[in-house]
Amino acid sequence: MQLSIIKIGGNIIDDESRLAGFLDAFAAVPGKKILVHGGGKLATRIAEGLGIKQQLIDGRRITDAETLNVVTMVYAGAINKNIVAQLQSRHCPAIGLTGADGNAIISHKRAHLPSEPAAPTNPGTGLQTSPSPNPGALPRIDYGFVGDVDSVNTPLLTSLLLLDQVLVFAPLTHDGKGQLLNTNADTIAQELARALSSTFEVTLIYSFEKAGVLRDPGDETSVIPCITPAAYEDLKSRNIIFAGMIPKIDNAFTALRTGVKKVIIGKAEHLPRLLTGESGTTLLHE
Repeated sequence: MQLSIIKIGGNIIDDESRLAGFLDAFAAVPGKKILVHGGGKLATRIAEGLGIKQQLIDGRRITDAETLNVVTMVYAGAINKNIVAQLQSRHCPAIGLTGADGNAIISHKRAHLPSEPAAPTNPGTGLQTSPSPNPGALPRIDYGFVGDVDSVNTPLLTSLLLLDQVLVFAPLTHDGKGQLLNTNADTIAQELARALSSTFEVTLIYSFEKAGVLRDPGDETSVIPCITPAAYEDLKSRNIIFAGMIPKIDNAFTALRTGVKKVIIGKAEHLPRLLTGESGTTLLHE
C-alpha cells in the first residue's frame, strides 16, 4: 500500500489563501496520507505579545517552560485544529495528533549541544551555557524543552491509516513521563516515514518556499531534478548545497537508507506535480 507523508512549513501556515489552496490539493491526493505541519510565526507573535522573549539559534527555537505553553496552544491547538477542520470541509476525514496522543511519538529532551562558533556568552541574551573546564571550549546551548525522537507507535498509526483516517501531526512529542517536548517538524516527518515503511511504500515530501534544490538560489528554474548520495557530496563540495539545506537533505537520505521508497523536496503549491515527479527534486538512495 502506498503512503504519502507530506511536511509543510510556516510559509504555507502563515498565508491563509496559500494554505487553502494547498489543502485543496492535499485532500485530492489518493491513498493513505499524513500531513506534518510546522508552527509558522503565530507562536512567536503570541509569545512576544505576552512578553515572553523568543530566541532562535540556527533557526531552532529555544523552548523554555513559558514558550512550551505557547507552542502547545498554537501548534496543537489553533494551527492543528484549523487544518483538521478545513480538511473535514473537503470531505477528507482527518485526525489531529501530537506525539502524546495515543503515545504516538516518544522523545527525550535534547542534551546540551556545543554552539558554533565559540564566542563569549552575552548575559543579556538569556542563553544558558554550562561551565567548561577548558577555557577554549565551546559554550554549550540548552535548547530547553526540545525533543529528539526515540520511537514511533507504528501499530496505532497503521490501524488509523487502515481505517482511512488522514493523520495531521503537530510538531510536539512527549517523553513518556508527562513532559511535552517541542520537536522539529522535518524530523517528525522523517521518523514517521521510517517507522511506517515496514508496512507501507512510503513517499516522503518536504515542501518549502523553493521549487526544489536549486543550482542557483536566485534562479527558480535551476532545479536539480534528481540527487544521489554521490551527487550530494559533489554538490556540497562545490558549495551549491549549503547551510539550511544540508540538514534537510541529510534527513532525507537517512530516511532512504532505512526503508523509505522516495523523498521529494519542492514547493507546496506544486504538490500534484511533486507526486508525479514533474516538479521538485527527487532524492534516490543509489
